[in-house]
Amino acid sequence: MPFLIVGLGNPGREYEYTKHNIGWDIFEKLSFADDLIWKEKHKGLFASIDIYGEKFYFLKPQTYMNLSGDSVIPFMNYFKVPKENILICHDELDLPYGTISFKNGGGLAGHNGLKSIAANLGGQDFKRLRIGIGRPVHGDVSNWVLSRFSGEDADFFEEYLKKVTTALNCYMKQGFQTAIQRYKKKKII
Repeated sequence: MPFLIVGLGNPGREYEYTKHNIGWDIFEKLSFADDLIWKEKHKGLFASIDIYGEKFYFLKPQTYMNLSGDSVIPFMNYFKVPKENILICHDELDLPYGTISFKNGGGLAGHNGLKSIAANLGGQDFKRLRIGIGRPVHGDVSNWVLSRFSGEDADFFEEYLKKVTTALNCYMKQGFQTAIQRYKKKKII
């Protein structure tokens, strides 16, 4: 059975490298990123690779965040990916910047991409890789997630992405249980 790794984000130049797009950004730092050939299907960009004896699909929905499920569910149905083989990579306000955590199911914490996927899947019991972006000290959450990293966070952004891909590689090679044990609210930078 194939696996599907979904990176959440918003299409358009104005959203590139914003906090909300960190799920997409990690795909660029995968050790095999240059081998991925991106194509369009089911309102998304996807690529695939056979690695560690398994087939992995990577999907970047092009529907805007709040309609992510409109891409994810048709894609998983078309490629016959079982729900238990889906991993959603997304920005997480409730984790500090530099901290990640694998999680199976649970609340949606107001994340519109997760809400859309849960609504289309008929439940919240799907695997996630939560990538900490922290909460704003002042101001609106919407403006925060749609802004780029700044200051020290920007200085360590590339390193952060690379370390997130190390965790993602652990999931791909050793499975979800190993990844969740190794990266449970773990500060990686």
